[in-house]
Amino acid sequence: MDQHAIDEVLNRPLSQELLARDLARLAFVALDGTPRSIPIGIVWNGTEIVMCTATNARKLPALRRNPAVALTIDTESHPPKVLLIRGRAELDAVDGIPDEYLQWNGTYEMTPEQRAEWEEGVKSLYLGMVRVVVKPTWAKLIDFETTLPTAIEELMQQQKERQLG
Repeated sequence: MDQHAIDEVLNRPLSQELLARDLARLAFVALDGTPRSIPIGIVWNGTEIVMCTATNARKLPALRRNPAVALTIDTESHPPKVLLIRGRAELDAVDGIPDEYLQWNGTYEMTPEQRAEWEEGVKSLYLGMVRVVVKPTWAKLIDFETTLPTAIEELMQQQKERQLG
């Protein structure tokens, strides 16, 4: 998928709404070769999805071995709104707490006092973190109104051909 097509999908209003959410599902291949899909906090910076994790997270050796990932960002309502993204994870170890970690956690409802206490706890727990950065290399938006899963589109086309034939 070329960059223009990716940008066209990601710049749609619904995609932007989904990219503003805090949580996605990250899929990757674990060290034992089996698939994994985990919920993880995200921040969209306009060109990349940034996730932050502990330096000892079990996913890191797997992502170092095979950086190919897929992300799903969706809604809980019906019909679901779904943004599917593929890319490669780049790992960036940093000292302290990345701004993105504090940013995505900032949407939880907390009083200023709770927020200060939470940040103090985070800063005392993590000496450093790893930023997992994914630049989309493929994207698809499914809203079940104007866009559908490819398999459903194919079935509808076959149905139309049968009706005309």
